Amino acid sequence: MSSTDRIDWRSIFSLSSMAYTILGVFSALVALQGFMIPNHFLDGGITGISILMEEIFHIPFSVCLILFNLPFIFVGYKKIGKTFSVNAFLAVILLAVLMTFITFPQITSDKVLIAVFGGFFIGLGIGLVIRGGGVIDGLEIIAHYTNKRIGFSTSEIILTFNTLLFIGAAFEFGIETAMYSILVYFTAMKTSDYVVDGFEEFTALTIISKEFETVKSVIVNDFGKAITVYKGERGYLPSSFEIKQDCDIVMTIVTRIELHRIKEVIKELDPNAFFYVQRIKEVKGGLGKHNTMQH
Repeated sequence: MSSTDRIDWRSIFSLSSMAYTILGVFSALVALQGFMIPNHFLDGGITGISILMEEIFHIPFSVCLILFNLPFIFVGYKKIGKTFSVNAFLAVILLAVLMTFITFPQITSDKVLIAVFGGFFIGLGIGLVIRGGGVIDGLEIIAHYTNKRIGFSTSEIILTFNTLLFIGAAFEFGIETAMYSILVYFTAMKTSDYVVDGFEEFTALTIISKEFETVKSVIVNDFGKAITVYKGERGYLPSSFEIKQDCDIVMTIVTRIELHRIKEVIKELDPNAFFYVQRIKEVKGGLGKHNTMQH
């Protein structure tokens, strides 16, 4: 039986998972009651459509949140993993219950502050719940599954859904509020990305330099990073196409915090060094997280 075929109750009720989920749900509660709902601001996804349904049809937000999330959680249960879906269901239920029985005072009516801090707290909540193993917005689940079925990327699916949602918000609340809601969504998205990936999101740094031997030594010995070396050629400039030299092309995987320091040191060694940087979503194997990969 695979891990997706059984529910890992120990993981669901572990201290870290519960702490992330509770903190995330409470952060979302602050965002919704303290900033967004009293001022008719929306987030994207199921949270946004639940706010919209409450405003238009006066159906309680908590009821909409559960009803709209259930089909997506069911898809996740069948296609992604049972433990994940149980975590998601518990997070949604907890948020719905807290929204019903806890009243948090409105913090501000300033639209810019609502957009920035409302987005920050809802994004923080989403990110923490994801770190806990679940979600509070089922749209992420269906986008992931639909991506595999019809070929559209997750970002394209979510963007299409949220575009329709914000158009609806423009008709109900006015264009200005809809525009601020887009800012809420953007802030939330960026915040949740940082919470999930952290400041140690990995980046591939490739360096082409005439001082390649020194560059290799600095990265490995001074910064303690593993490297990959490709054999290549440098040169081929528009003004001197026929001039070229053999060189080692050095690639290493670093965090965003380390990236700037390494680039500055290499620029001192070779002011004409050529860099290019690629974002990496995940790194596995080799020497592990802190020393990146073994090549």
